[in-house]
Amino acid sequence: MSDLPNLDLDRLPPIDPALYAAPGDPGHAPRILILHGSLRERSFSRFVAQEAGRLLTHLGAEVRHFDPAGLPLPDGAPADHPKVTELRELANWSEGMVWSSPERHGAMTGILKAQIDWIPLSLGGVRPTQGKTLALAQVCGGSQSFNALNQMRVLGRWMRMVTIPNQSSVPKAWDEFDEAGRMKPSPYYHRIVDVMEELVKFTLMTRGRPALTDRYSERVESHEALSKRVNTGRI
Repeated sequence: MSDLPNLDLDRLPPIDPALYAAPGDPGHAPRILILHGSLRERSFSRFVAQEAGRLLTHLGAEVRHFDPAGLPLPDGAPADHPKVTELRELANWSEGMVWSSPERHGAMTGILKAQIDWIPLSLGGVRPTQGKTLALAQVCGGSQSFNALNQMRVLGRWMRMVTIPNQSSVPKAWDEFDEAGRMKPSPYYHRIVDVMEELVKFTLMTRGRPALTDRYSERVESHEALSKRVNTGRI
């Protein structure tokens, strides 16, 4: 596959869903939404997101990317803003996500966090992210760090997502991509491959098995009561 020049295709065939899928699996390709956390023209977090998308497509997933350009700050626009609507529809469509952020001032960027903040924990008792899988990646301007990854992992847990164990941190990102924005061959590229392969497997294993994330507290509380209790509009 010419679009994946660094990949040994003999060692990474498309994933066979039959090896991982539940009896009630819906049968379609795993649906993965990819978010990145930078608006720069030469954005390394976007380059990682694009590499991830190519790999996921090769592995058999259906991939969609969200462009954060034009997304208003949380609570800075009504919820029916076109970019907010687009993001929420993609979140509802997805069965798994990839979050890719630069580390800025020792943290994920506000651009990435704003996207997550526009995806509410609850919409009328429906949790848009609960039980969905999540893979994490960060890029660093200097030496390797894991601060953004650690923050995003906490955030994924708060969003009630199944955050996979593997993760990717690319140090000195400016030296890991060519002029066209393609990642050079390296152990860091191999790690991204590992993470995307694991994400597809976890997505196939967890979707179609709602009992995995079914909670007692949710079975005894009505959707109406839940919606009133978690309504953050009053805060």
